[in-house]
Amino acid sequence: MHAVSYTAQWMAAARALESEREDALYVDPLARDLAEPKGFELIDRYVGGGLLPFISIRTRFLDDAIRDLLADGSIGQVVLIAAGMDTRAFRLDWPDDVDVYEVDHGPLITEKRRRLDALGAKPSVKRREVSADLTKEWLPDLEAAGFDRTRPTLWVAEALTFFLTEEQAGGLLRLLASASAPGSHLAFDILGRTLLRSPFSKPFLDRLAEDGTPWIFGTDEPEPFLQANGWEVESLKEPGQPGAGEGRWPYDVQPRGRRFANRLWLIRARLAGQ
Repeated sequence: MHAVSYTAQWMAAARALESEREDALYVDPLARDLAEPKGFELIDRYVGGGLLPFISIRTRFLDDAIRDLLADGSIGQVVLIAAGMDTRAFRLDWPDDVDVYEVDHGPLITEKRRRLDALGAKPSVKRREVSADLTKEWLPDLEAAGFDRTRPTLWVAEALTFFLTEEQAGGLLRLLASASAPGSHLAFDILGRTLLRSPFSKPFLDRLAEDGTPWIFGTDEPEPFLQANGWEVESLKEPGQPGAGEGRWPYDVQPRGRRFANRLWLIRARLAGQ
């Protein structure tokens, strides 16, 4: 069970809870089984600060990004980076000619496969597992699984940059850009820098740090950060805005010009220069 990170467990638990709502933004029938052994316990530990609605809104935002960006048939491969217990390959409707790569460390992938097999789960797309150490050079592992640099790619990085330094987050974006053919896109989320220093967030952030999964990186200026690292923002949303959980976010959306507001960015981007 130690193969499954705390983050993967409590995110699965959050998806399970959303799926059981009458007004669910999506339904993940596998999430409850993938949240074991500690997912729901961790949700209780981390409750507050908009965590559950944010995970639900982010999940739906990225689901919609995948559907929208694949709709015209120009993108033939999707890479889910640090996929954890994500089940999009099973619960979304996919075009016939798309390949989905799930990248994560080997023990988690093995445990996830065991659980999915026990549930009789069948993917709705050509799904390829990629066991890789994301702290090292992992693109060769992705290519060995069939990834083709000459095909336009949609990269999806959900809840990943939070755990990186600014240098590492920028390096990740540059790495993805270097492996992207023209027509490639990126869908992901970034924390606001102010949120990491807010008294409002401190109890939750302290608990994450105590559990060995601290949130590190955030930026209050996502557009220049992406531009400096090979990408151009196409769509930038905050929770509660139209297309990003309008009506489900429990806080007011602050005007963009207001300084020192707590922010969570939901982003679609294209390869720079396209």
